[in-house]
Amino acid sequence: MTIESHQKYKGRVLVIGAGVSGLVTSLCLQRNGFKVTLVASNFAPEITSVVAAALWQWPPPALGEDDHDQISLTRSKKWCMASYDYFANLASSPETGVFMRPVVVYFKHLVKDNPSAQSRTNELQDKVYDFVHTPALITENQINTEIGLLDAYSHLAPMIDMDIFMGWLLKEVQQADGQVLTRKISGNLKDEEEKLKKDFDVDVIVNCAGLGAIELTNEDMYPLRGAWIRVYNDGKTIPRITNAHWLSHEESSDEDMIYIVPKGDNILLLGGLVEPDKWDLNINLENYDPVRDMLRRCVEFMPALKDAQIDFNEPVRAGLRPFRRQNVRLEREQDTSIIHNYGHGGAGVTLSWGCAMDVVEIANELVQQRLKCSIV
Repeated sequence: MTIESHQKYKGRVLVIGAGVSGLVTSLCLQRNGFKVTLVASNFAPEITSVVAAALWQWPPPALGEDDHDQISLTRSKKWCMASYDYFANLASSPETGVFMRPVVVYFKHLVKDNPSAQSRTNELQDKVYDFVHTPALITENQINTEIGLLDAYSHLAPMIDMDIFMGWLLKEVQQADGQVLTRKISGNLKDEEEKLKKDFDVDVIVNCAGLGAIELTNEDMYPLRGAWIRVYNDGKTIPRITNAHWLSHEESSDEDMIYIVPKGDNILLLGGLVEPDKWDLNINLENYDPVRDMLRRCVEFMPALKDAQIDFNEPVRAGLRPFRRQNVRLEREQDTSIIHNYGHGGAGVTLSWGCAMDVVEIANELVQQRLKCSIV
């Protein structure tokens, strides 16, 4: 790289990982004046991000409402809303694979009778488009009235076709002069920092490695295995479903959750599944009872699904969410030029743009510090 090309950029960054966090972070860095080299051992479709139902949720899934970790919750809500606004803008461009569609959230109690649910509802309704709160949504959406649902609200939410979105992101990174390399980064990042900076000619390293962060940081992480059943949503065997539906987290556990999410124009995802520390992805309708149970629960919830035709090309898609006990790690590692952005659990898409914007802020601070040191 010549001196002239060095001067074109605010700084040079190595981003590790090509999941949704790595690609979105790369693009945000590029749009804020950084030269990016993106390195990953796997790219879509061989990564967890393409498995995601990619329904934007509030509060973010797999992070929870831990009163003892209010700082993490506050940060995640900020990232969540930043992503909502960014996705809403992207939805105007069909090539991104981003849609703004109604999502309906259901409760087995009246929201007004639960202070926690009422507080979240009050907080949410002023932040999203087309918020409606009425029990009438239960019958309007042909939900089973015999399973004890009493309340519901709906609003417009981003829903992303990840097969399309991941391809769009990679193309955007490449067209913005990003260097994309297929390579595995091994060893502890802190120990390897100076070598990586020299090898890739960068000033900053951003770790978006997901479960790969276990090796790069010696982190205490594990997967949350998830899976989705894919059925055709073309209006032939079942009425075409354009709204997403899910049972409030307060009403369900990891064993009985219900998600019904339209993917793109003609596939419907039925789920869900959360299984801690399970690494095997060879699960399907034929060999695994919990997957069959997902289908049963969704049909019971929405009887119109009983005639749904399973996608014969890909009946089930499974993946491993990168879960970190202490919630998302987004910070500069002390006394290094390493920025960590991993541990998003099931909220990688929901938090993606907000987290990336914070990475840009930290990268700007690192570059400013480097400039001050060079002047001194």
